[in-house]
Amino acid sequence: MTNPNAFNRTSAITKTMFKPFETMKNTLTALLLLALCLAVVPAAQAQLQTPSAVQDAPVALVGGTIHTISGDVIENGTIVFENGVITAIGTNVNLPAGTRQEDVSGKHIYPGLIDAWSQMGIYEIGAVDMTTDINEQGPVNPNAMVERAFNPESRWIGVGRSAGVLTSVTTPGGGLVSGQSAAMKMDGWAWDEMTLKSGVGLIVNWPSPNNQNNYTNQIRALREAFADARAYKKAREAMQNGNAPHHDFDSRWNAMKPVFDGERPVVVNANEVRQIQDAITWSEEEDVRLIILGGRDAHLVTDHLVRKSIPVIVTTVLSSPNRNWESYDSRYALPSLLADAGVQFAIAGGPSAPYANRLPFEAGAAAAYGLDVDEAVKALTLYPAQILGLSNRIGALETGLDATLLVTDGNPIEYATQVEQVYIQGRKSDLNDMHRQLYRKYREKVDQWQAGRE
Repeated sequence: MTNPNAFNRTSAITKTMFKPFETMKNTLTALLLLALCLAVVPAAQAQLQTPSAVQDAPVALVGGTIHTISGDVIENGTIVFENGVITAIGTNVNLPAGTRQEDVSGKHIYPGLIDAWSQMGIYEIGAVDMTTDINEQGPVNPNAMVERAFNPESRWIGVGRSAGVLTSVTTPGGGLVSGQSAAMKMDGWAWDEMTLKSGVGLIVNWPSPNNQNNYTNQIRALREAFADARAYKKAREAMQNGNAPHHDFDSRWNAMKPVFDGERPVVVNANEVRQIQDAITWSEEEDVRLIILGGRDAHLVTDHLVRKSIPVIVTTVLSSPNRNWESYDSRYALPSLLADAGVQFAIAGGPSAPYANRLPFEAGAAAAYGLDVDEAVKALTLYPAQILGLSNRIGALETGLDATLLVTDGNPIEYATQVEQVYIQGRKSDLNDMHRQLYRKYREKVDQWQAGRE
């Protein structure tokens, strides 16, 4: 991720990668490391997915059931998009000249799902350190721009895309202030082409209150970081207005100006009651816009959240309770409890990129434990778009929004549903992901075995 020392850090990493092969005298160890590197390459090549071309003609999907999410369901409808944007939607639609029509009768059309908390593009193989770039060095890195580290060749992009996840809010981790998340399109050749929105939120990891001394010190450090950033902003503005001498540019504090101007929310990773309450108090003192990420105990402070208009991005619904006295279904039922209390919320699974394809089932579990099915779908589409400032581009099917959508044979949060095609800004994306390739390979093995028995 980008920071002032990025070039030097990259050089250091490069030297570190090759140094073992220059200095190791143990031939067996060197061969084992080389074998590991070679093993990684074929796995990456196995994806064999080519980014789709930019839409070059109008496309109309005709005859499907269109779930607009923000409005009514349209039976036997038509949706038209051109240059990556939805231009018409309804039952009686005039098609532009040269429109390519695709019959989707009997199918369902939904907005693309949004993974509101993910390590997509910055995490590949847990056992190979050089394939992960989640954390920056040091505790405070507000200038870390995660999209600059995004790997467009990640195998997990295709796997998530085939499950209907068409936008990933890739999020840095580590430290006290991790950096800035970015909304990434799940198709494209390079990070800049795939960036839907940079600086979606400033990520703060609220300290754990289990150790009181450490908790107090970390809260103090967070307050000091924000105080330094405010002082920097004030000094730079005074300099620019001619009321103060030159003040050196600082990329860390400069990156926090949109937070103080109200243009960018602070996304605070907090789960316990005390963390959530203290984060709310802190955000009011700092006068910043707050989003709670995690929110495991959010159902215990719903009145507070509603009164302060603070949204919650619920993470990992498919999980066991953390306390012995909690009911087995406490995590499954959390979204339903928030919805009943009137808390604005969205659902995200765990951040691991390999498990992004499980995101629909996080909402499905919530629907099985009290959450209205339509609300569960909105929790993966419209609601995260609204919470994260993306609703002017994605999250629903309306004219003027991006043509980022999926064609399915049923509700995308149901296990049995198959995603048959996806479009990302009008691009018809390749669904030949690694999982499907391996399925076909071993399906052939079974077929050959059965043929041999006959």
